[in-house]
Amino acid sequence: MAARTTARLTALKVEKAKQPGMYADGGGLYLRITPEGTKNWVFRYMRRGEAHCMGLGPVALYGLQEARGKALDARRLHHAGVDPIKTRKAARARERLEAAKAITFKECAASYVQAHHAGWRSSKHAAQWEATLATYAEPIVGTLPVQTIDTALIMKVLEQAVRDAGTEPAVPLWRARPETASRLRGRIEAILDWAKVRGYRDGENPARWRGHLAKLLPAGAKVWKVKHYAALPYAELPGFMAALREQESISARALEFTILTAARTGECIGARWNEFNLSERVWIVPDARMKAGKEHRVPLSDRALKILTEMMPANVTDYIGEPFAFPGRRSGKALSNMAFLMLLRRMKRYDLTAHGFRSTFRDWSAERTNFPSEVVEMALAHVVGSKVEAAYRRGDLFEKRRKLMDAWAKYCTSAPLEQGQVVPLRSAS
Repeated sequence: MAARTTARLTALKVEKAKQPGMYADGGGLYLRITPEGTKNWVFRYMRRGEAHCMGLGPVALYGLQEARGKALDARRLHHAGVDPIKTRKAARARERLEAAKAITFKECAASYVQAHHAGWRSSKHAAQWEATLATYAEPIVGTLPVQTIDTALIMKVLEQAVRDAGTEPAVPLWRARPETASRLRGRIEAILDWAKVRGYRDGENPARWRGHLAKLLPAGAKVWKVKHYAALPYAELPGFMAALREQESISARALEFTILTAARTGECIGARWNEFNLSERVWIVPDARMKAGKEHRVPLSDRALKILTEMMPANVTDYIGEPFAFPGRRSGKALSNMAFLMLLRRMKRYDLTAHGFRSTFRDWSAERTNFPSEVVEMALAHVVGSKVEAAYRRGDLFEKRRKLMDAWAKYCTSAPLEQGQVVPLRSAS
């Protein structure tokens, strides 16, 4: 009687086998017992003259019949000219990739910000990224696997309905806040590109503008033509400032100081006491907090100085616990970015934004004074002229700007015009 070539083992033999070694079942299947007494299944085969041994799992998890099924599958692949070990490795790699692709957009965004934080100009930049994504993107795509984000979802983010104060009805984000929407799109595009390089997604980037979203949305420049920061006509400013001075709150004093210095909102609400030299009547904003990344000196008018004096802590040691000139509700924290907007709403001035007062200042300077435009631009902390021009003008025209800001403060605190009153043009230089 011929010896059996397959099914040589039985469940009882597998159970009773104790001696370390290899026990053949046939067809390339073996029971392997290690010197430590561990039992597992292996499939042995020859490929291109080289012996290979493929583990099929421990006996504790797979019985004899299951092991024979696994060996049969491997033997079929081998018979078809496919290496069963490489096939299994490829399958496991695909599983790991699919698991990796399950990472959500929110997780990718957080990793992207963390990876690039060190290269950004300031922590404020990272905070702006996080705030924009948390407000507009994450409620729609934050919990979705980054691999699943497509053009339809990107359009849903950019066309979500928003309602600005005093406007009705709601308007798509791309039209209502085009600059914000454009930055949001760019940030989503960067995150999706990062995710692709990391292997979390594949295919084209659905947030790409050129040749893609440009076919679906109007160009930002066309929307921005009619979208400006709400600015108050300079003739109405004295009346507004009088109403503002009647408001008794830190945010009111901060907004008044912002207008008097023609500074940006973030520069004022983040102002710290160690940035001021009150005896020299100057505020030095460090480069890390400036949009252009360059230190900016601001001359302080009488009224601006008075506001700081009123805000100043009674005890010099309080500067440590309250470093901000315009503190928020929580100790050691600055005013919220929303503080000015909420103040304007309380004043029922839904038509205005804090940033718009810089335009008011620019219009007043051009129409009511003879100060050179470069002095005005430097007061606004704008980059003036070409690199060649900047090289010749190494100073910051500080003394000329002091005269400009004193004239501006005098105008801001002047008596409000009565309806129909003619505004005379005169030199303030």
